[in-house]
Order: sequence, then structure tokens, then C-alpha cells
Amino acid sequence: MNIEIDTHTHTLVSGHAYNTICEMASAAHEKGVKGLAITEHAPEMPGSCHLFYFQNLKVVPRERYGVELLLGVELNIMDEQGRVDLPENVIKELDIAIASMHIPCYKGEKTEAAITHAYMNVMDNGAVDIIGHPDDGRFPVDMKTFVKKAKETGTLLEVNNSSLRPEGFRQNTWENCRNMLNECKKRRAMIVLGSDAHVDADIAEFPYSYKLLEEVDFPEELIANVTFEKLKACLKRNKKL
Repeated sequence: MNIEIDTHTHTLVSGHAYNTICEMASAAHEKGVKGLAITEHAPEMPGSCHLFYFQNLKVVPRERYGVELLLGVELNIMDEQGRVDLPENVIKELDIAIASMHIPCYKGEKTEAAITHAYMNVMDNGAVDIIGHPDDGRFPVDMKTFVKKAKETGTLLEVNNSSLRPEGFRQNTWENCRNMLNECKKRRAMIVLGSDAHVDADIAEFPYSYKLLEEVDFPEELIANVTFEKLKACLKRNKKL
């Protein structure tokens, strides 16, 4: 399988990553990756960048070292109402938007019903393209309802390679992700593979994701980022054009 664009990476401005935009783009070029999404943590993540950073991304060139860049955000889902931590008008001006649950940021209840409700509300947001790492057992979700809503709203669901690392801190990720993939197969819901790279060496590295996809015999046609053009066509923001 060839993945042309890594949809989930961070630079040092996210507060706990280790490279610049140029360093990440250079590494992507060396790896032969056609595209790279840089999705910085939104402002409610401790140590991350300010609203002004995202408002000013329009000045940054969208190509470096022959690699096309999508400059976006990893939003924090804040509560059961599905509120996120950037204004919608700012999110819409970015190239791509992931929304994820993070322990320091989510303020709602952590019951399955509450988390599922939060995801349902977030997926109704036309500016949110991808749900990031919905595999974390600390945020339990009704996977059947979750995947059904993703299919209905055209929201891409992420298989996060970092989550699947043996030393990872998220809980029960293999089983949860396996369940998600099986539901996606049934519903014909689209996924993306994201490295969640916080350092240049991890860009477009998907060994654990590939292993899990093979285990469940997941069809390649349901993976949006096998080509850059397919990924862009699957982003909700582009479907409105």
C-alpha cells in the first residue's frame, strides 16, 4: 500500500513536538511523500499556539522541498455539545481540520453515552474533516453509532499509528480500532492513516496501522489518503466547493 499524504503531524509550535515546518517538509521529501498535513494542536492544549498562529497561516507557502503542504489544526473537543477551541470561520480558512479527544482539554462526562454524543455533534460541523484517534479507551464510544454518523456526514475516521504503539498511553487501542475498522467495512465509511508524528523521523510511518488493516482485511478503496487527490476530494470542506 502506498500512502501519498500523511494527514496528522505536528511541529514544535504544538509545544511537545521537535521540528520546524521546513524540517518536517524536508523529511517528507526524503521519504518520497507527495503531501504532508501539518495539524498543530489548537489553543486549549497546554503549551500550544495561540489563535493568531492559525489566523496567520495564510502567509506560509503551501509547497516546500517539492512536498505539497496542507496547513491545518488538531482541534480539541471540549464537551458533550461538541464545541471545539477555534472559531468556525478560522477553521474554514485552514486546509484541513482534525478534531480529537484529549485528557487535558475535554471537560464533559466520560461515559459512553456522553462521549458518543460529543462525537455526533462534532461530526455535524462541516468544518471538521477528520476525527482523530477515536481508539482511546479512556473515551469510550458506541462504535456502531459513531461509524454510522461518520458515514452520514462524510467525516473521515483516523487510524492513528501512534495510538497503536506498544508503549502508547492510550487505552485498549488495538481492540477499539479493530472494532471501528470492522464497522467501517460494513458501512463503507472512509478512513485515513495518520502517523501523529511529533518528530520528523515518524512522518508517514504506519507499521502498526498496516498490521491492523491486514488483520481485518480492510479494503484499500476505503482509505482516503492512498492518493493526495483522493484525500482532498474526501475532505468535507472541499465537497462544498
